[in-house]
Amino acid sequence: MVGGLPQIMMGIYLEQNGVPFDSVKYVNVIMDQGAAAMISGTVAAAQLWEPFASQTLAAMPGAKVVATTRDKEWASSGLIADAHFMNPEWLNAHRPTAVKAMKALYDAIAWWKKNPTEGNKVIADGLKMSVSDIELVLGKDGTGLDGGLYPYTFIEAARSCGVASGDPPFGQKNGQLYEHFKLTNTWWVKFGLVKQTYDPAKTVDCGVLKDLYESGYRG
Repeated sequence: MVGGLPQIMMGIYLEQNGVPFDSVKYVNVIMDQGAAAMISGTVAAAQLWEPFASQTLAAMPGAKVVATTRDKEWASSGLIADAHFMNPEWLNAHRPTAVKAMKALYDAIAWWKKNPTEGNKVIADGLKMSVSDIELVLGKDGTGLDGGLYPYTFIEAARSCGVASGDPPFGQKNGQLYEHFKLTNTWWVKFGLVKQTYDPAKTVDCGVLKDLYESGYRG
């Protein structure tokens, strides 16, 4: 995904291993197409997430994982991450509703951690996916450590945003989200997608998490 976090991870990995990031051709495809290209031999390497990563490995005897977000260096940066997006005009007009929506999200994560089997079935039904694929993504035991995606609890997300004291998991620092943006922005410049770096404080708004935290909510 050109310009996306997978391309940035690939660029960093290449440079760490002595290959200039701009000496390879990047093919802009969505994830299932990337897996198909890898399996067919059209491309030599791919950055994939679950369930496509495990499916590709199963279909390609001898293929191997050379880097994963489970690795300490990648986990500590939190590079491959998701974010919440809200229309700013709507947010300004309906802030209490936005806070309630955020609370509902982290209530759901807390419930899933206690009820992963039932939760995975609910998610599979909603997304029209198999439970086994959901388990590849989220895991089976509710820890978030046995799948391809680690869902942050509310307090972990609040720490990543720097609105609660303490550090997020995996060796990350308080306010890690802003370092994440700086790293992403740096690579956008290197790839020629933007011409300058931007102040993270003007591009990331952790105010809704802050409001929820200050209301006494802890997830």
